[in-house]
Amino acid sequence: MISQRTLKDSITLTGVGLHSGKPVKLTLRPARADQGIVFVRSDLPGSLPIPAHYRHVTNTQLATSIGRGQVSISTIEHLMGALQGAGVDNVIVEVDGPEIPIMDGSAEPFFRAIEAVGLVPQRKARPYLALRRKVEIKVAEKWAVAEPSSSLEIHGSIDWDHPSIGYQEFHYIEGHTDFSEISRARTFGFLRDVEALKRMGLARGGSLENAVVLDDAQVLNPDGLRYSDEFARHKVLDALGDLKLAGLEIHAYFRLHRAGHDLHSQILAAIFRDPDNYEIIDSSVFEERRASGIRAALASRLAATVG
Repeated sequence: MISQRTLKDSITLTGVGLHSGKPVKLTLRPARADQGIVFVRSDLPGSLPIPAHYRHVTNTQLATSIGRGQVSISTIEHLMGALQGAGVDNVIVEVDGPEIPIMDGSAEPFFRAIEAVGLVPQRKARPYLALRRKVEIKVAEKWAVAEPSSSLEIHGSIDWDHPSIGYQEFHYIEGHTDFSEISRARTFGFLRDVEALKRMGLARGGSLENAVVLDDAQVLNPDGLRYSDEFARHKVLDALGDLKLAGLEIHAYFRLHRAGHDLHSQILAAIFRDPDNYEIIDSSVFEERRASGIRAALASRLAATVG
């Protein structure tokens, strides 16, 4: 049995909100089994907790926001990606404002903090969503396809008419690709857009310290890129965080082209729209199926060798 996991102890991080530019305090607390990931606005006593689930997504412009009633929390995707990468099933996320702190623009600060405190197994099996058939969404030049798989795979590709970007792709396979391959990839934006957003009262906390910024010709960050394909890797990181909003582990192969938070939310909704698209199994069933698959493959190889 693969057990659910939560934090061994609480974690507190501070930073600034990407859009407000104001200080933000974030605390992650252990949670009971089957509770999932739940967000709480600690600055609004009595407000309803917000489960991290695609049904609670309220906005996908520039970031993923979730809400309940009049309360919302934005820019959750990098934290969600870190929780997925670390294998956290249950946690209470307390934040004293409307945004998760942007930190350095990646999932790395969250992931390292979770690694430092450690995880504890719980006496409940981890449930899985196993995709049964192909599901796809296409919007103009953007598309998302999900197909059955024995693990979570994300193949992300982008195509940007910019000398520093162009066509890039990255393939993440959970259990095979080390999370460090994407955890340090930072969010990115264009200088012309940043200036326009600031005039609108947004992106007040954005800087070269927490984003890759480009003008029409080049990357403006003095230290350059962390990876030559950092843009594609960050897109995969965003997808990993957004897909955790399924509320449980997904076994599916996602192919995403020019996708963003909106398409990630739409592909999840499309999967859940028809119960025939998937089945929910616990880890013991999953392990038995995987073992059966391995045994069948070995038997096939042996038969071919003998023949």
